[in-house]
Amino acid sequence: MSQAIDPSREGPHLLSRERSGASFRVERMINMLDGSPEATERRRRVWHIVCNDPDMDRSDVYFLSREEAHTRALKLASAVVRHSKLWRDDKERLMNMHYINRAICLELPTGLHTTMFQPAIQSLGTDEQIAKWMPLARNYRLLGTYAQTELGHGTYLRGLETTATYDPKSQEFVLHSPTLTSIKWWPGGLGKSSTHAVVMARLIARGRDHGIHPFIVQLRSLEDHVPLEGITVGDIGPKMGYATSDNGFLQLTNVRIPRDQMLMRYSQVAPDGTYSRLAGGEKLMYGTMLTVRCYLIRYSAIGLSMALTTAVRYSVVRRQTSPAKGLPEMQLLDYQVQQYRLLSLLSAAYCFAMLSNYMLDSYQKAVDKMGKGDFSALPELHATSAGLKAFCTTITSDGIETCRKCCGGHGYSKASGLPTLYADFTPSQTYEGDNTVLYLQTARFLIKCCMQAQVGEELPDNLTYLKDSGGLLQRDWLKSDVQLKLYGQRAKHTTLQTALRLQSLIDAGQPQHEAWNACSVQLIASSRAHCYYVAVKTFIDSVAKLQDTGDFGVFRVLKLLCDLFALHGVLEFAGDFLECGTVTSTDLAAIRLQVFNLLSTLRCDAVALVDAFDIPDKILCSVLGRYDGDVYKHFYEWAKKSPLNKKEVIDGYHTYLKPIFRGEVAQSKL
Repeated sequence: MSQAIDPSREGPHLLSRERSGASFRVERMINMLDGSPEATERRRRVWHIVCNDPDMDRSDVYFLSREEAHTRALKLASAVVRHSKLWRDDKERLMNMHYINRAICLELPTGLHTTMFQPAIQSLGTDEQIAKWMPLARNYRLLGTYAQTELGHGTYLRGLETTATYDPKSQEFVLHSPTLTSIKWWPGGLGKSSTHAVVMARLIARGRDHGIHPFIVQLRSLEDHVPLEGITVGDIGPKMGYATSDNGFLQLTNVRIPRDQMLMRYSQVAPDGTYSRLAGGEKLMYGTMLTVRCYLIRYSAIGLSMALTTAVRYSVVRRQTSPAKGLPEMQLLDYQVQQYRLLSLLSAAYCFAMLSNYMLDSYQKAVDKMGKGDFSALPELHATSAGLKAFCTTITSDGIETCRKCCGGHGYSKASGLPTLYADFTPSQTYEGDNTVLYLQTARFLIKCCMQAQVGEELPDNLTYLKDSGGLLQRDWLKSDVQLKLYGQRAKHTTLQTALRLQSLIDAGQPQHEAWNACSVQLIASSRAHCYYVAVKTFIDSVAKLQDTGDFGVFRVLKLLCDLFALHGVLEFAGDFLECGTVTSTDLAAIRLQVFNLLSTLRCDAVALVDAFDIPDKILCSVLGRYDGDVYKHFYEWAKKSPLNKKEVIDGYHTYLKPIFRGEVAQSKL
């Protein structure tokens, strides 16, 4: 008879055994994900601050009320500002703030100050405005947010109702919320924390509506924090997640601001009310949102990596069901279905890390071009960032929930960290553009490129598949060029079929907007197929660059993850690939076997791969995902800290329970 295993004591041993069997050096993978050993060292320096400053302690975060959580977040923000005073320059400060945001998942009430308020001024302000406002913002002499979404309008920016009417006599703008639906709604930090906001409003000058423009508006006194005259501002109430953030509402009642508080790098209003706009300015007006969408791809990788760190480690520690009499219960990760769910998501997390680097690099290159008056890269950047934001946030939100379910009943406890992570990440599918709408924006670009391909015009590199007329020449599913061909053919077929149906409806006499609506399901499918192509291509290209670095272990395991990401996607969307004729049912059977082989191969590296995310326990905030694997002991200790356990007999016993037990409850009068 086999010796019984005490699961409460073996967690550390199991994780240690997993780590000893890794096929690559974890530190090398950490350096690759960070960009360099120096970047790893810088990040760890910042994360050491987060983990060791008592004012940044989050150990009891899951037991706090919303009011307590918000106050704690303000304390955390104060600590961040205190540490930022020690950072040498703007570049170091910006980099370190991104590291801090990665560590605390943008839960600060001050989050939009660095991610949207400052970038808006930096990108949309004149040199004089930047010189005036940025030192104040960087030194936290004021606290800003970004007020765009309204109670009745979100992604459809042209529908925003807030007005900014220019008064040439006083040389002021008068900002006003003309309707209930025009009240600004949702901006983080707006409710109780921010003193200023970049407000997006309709510019009215000389009786003409010039569309949406940005204005710097002071909301609260810098002396006593009381809202200024004409400002009605407050918190919008509890949400599904983000208990720490005071998302707010803002009603403006004829609020006057000086003319120079309209951000005027690309659009100007002269003292007499004359309006002018630089070429390309209407496109650049939404540059701040492009920046945030690019960063949301990175935060998708971070959110998914945190969930996977917990789920994979716990799947090694947790045992469930003996496969046969006399055998110990199996580790969860030894079940193929657990591997299929988690390792496929692990491949997506690594893909998103590559995608985020690609998108941020593309954004910087486009900004450099635009600085020289070249706006040619902007349409593709807009379309790609919109589509990939939708693509990554959807997979991540669904993936976090999958990780929670993979942890069984214990995943439902806040101690796992997964419920809070899911609640905080889910809104990313609707903020900075609803994902459905963003996919449709990408589709407009795809249809345009499809028409250009038909007449032989040059296409962006990520759209050249529209001109590819060849099929698969071989069926070696582990070859990168074969995988890319699969996704290119699928994207081409989906887009062409959608374009043909759209044109046929228009030719039949339907107005274009009606034809577009009638094709919207197919249009979204086209965008998703294109985004999958870009994701696979980026993953393949990124891994290929590592082939000659000399670290074969890292290259090998990343190639396996890339293969899994690509082939798993074929199985998940098998209907699309069959429809376009790229694969047969026999091919799908072969691909399925390859996926099962990849799962088996990657199984031994699963723990090392989540260790490479390098997330300390104090940042992960998960009992189930502890690095040492000592789960059960700490779960029990955590539960005993519940506020309900402070008294042996709860307050409500004498008032409610005792009368029930004694039969003293009064008879109902209903």
